[in-house]
Amino acid sequence: MKEMYPKNGRVILHVDMNSFYASVEMAYDPTLKGNPVAIAGNVEERRGIIVTCSYEARKFGVKTTMPLWEAKKLCPQLIVKPPNFDRYRAASMGMFEILRHYTHLVEPVSIDEGYMDITDSFEFGSPIEIAQSIQKRILEQLDLPCSIGIAPNKFLAKTASDMKKPMGITILRKRDIPAKLWPLNTNEMHGVGKKTSEKLKTIGIHTIGELAKANDIQLKTLLGINGTRLKERANGMDQRPVDPESIEEFKSIGNSTTLPRDVTNQQELFHVLESLAETVSVRLKRKNVLATTVGITIRFKDRKTITRSKKTANPIGSKDELALFAKELFLKNWNGDPVRLLGITGYDLIEHDHAYKQLDLFSFEKEAKKEPLLKTISTLREKYGKTIIENAGSHQVDPNHKIGTATSFNKDFLRSLPAKNEVED
Repeated sequence: MKEMYPKNGRVILHVDMNSFYASVEMAYDPTLKGNPVAIAGNVEERRGIIVTCSYEARKFGVKTTMPLWEAKKLCPQLIVKPPNFDRYRAASMGMFEILRHYTHLVEPVSIDEGYMDITDSFEFGSPIEIAQSIQKRILEQLDLPCSIGIAPNKFLAKTASDMKKPMGITILRKRDIPAKLWPLNTNEMHGVGKKTSEKLKTIGIHTIGELAKANDIQLKTLLGINGTRLKERANGMDQRPVDPESIEEFKSIGNSTTLPRDVTNQQELFHVLESLAETVSVRLKRKNVLATTVGITIRFKDRKTITRSKKTANPIGSKDELALFAKELFLKNWNGDPVRLLGITGYDLIEHDHAYKQLDLFSFEKEAKKEPLLKTISTLREKYGKTIIENAGSHQVDPNHKIGTATSFNKDFLRSLPAKNEVED
């Protein structure tokens, strides 16, 4: 079977669960199958937004981030369920347990998608046979559908998995790029958002093909290092390895300032923290990363210095988020003595492309109401985990455990979980 694999290069799979939350609910309650189903909060009050929906609901025009009342208007027979995150996490564990049967090189991207490097997995068959086996096992054992992309790198694998949903298996080779990718608009390219697409238009780049042939200096001037990276991706180049640790660590990014005098006024100190947060935010954006841990440094009049840090619930990078987090840390650790130096640092940084948000329903709705973020949230839901994302790699699963027909995550795995939603609306 080795002849089915490249002598030089890798074989990467991207496994993406289809309409994950809704599919899990249908696996839990088979009577929902074939019906338009949506996951949303505040079901009784008809306020809130659609977190995700089944493909049957999408046929009526129901979409993620759509207000619940509007979805009901488009599809009166829509069955709306509150989210049950315990079920979703259990399903995620089951999915990744199956993937690790084929290779230990599994990189969770979010609760419902991950990369696999199967270059050395030829004992399980050809790449297409492995993809078919994975898709079949996930469907039979978890009763959940998925789409799989097969490619020589992560970017093309991710692109391929998006090409056919639900239950698709797509092979995307570098030689396919001119015909399949280059004619598409840049906003259809993974990693290119609305703002970046609009910026590219200002220099005459509208399609992925035009991006692939763009001037390097012009791109770097417009988008910095990200411009170079996007051009490489448009040409099918992506050297990122599949990382089982899933979260790539970078050096910290921070800023501190010595105050011109000893300060005890809380509002004045808060203004300093806001200024520091703005600087750190700009530096994070420049590096195209987000922080998952925030730390503060406080130096008192007597030169005593303390540093305190805390893990964030979600990767953050904006000035307001950093300032709010820093202020909370400051208040918990400031004893009221005069302060001479303050600092803010972002740690455990992750690439923006790999970022995910672990949002509760309240924060999801709050952010979705901000018009500029609607597209971002929709993209996060589609590409990075349907609003509440947990690094599935944090679940300790024995990579050597072999999956057979009898597994703890078979079709009945959801039955033992509480039917009532644990999250308060």
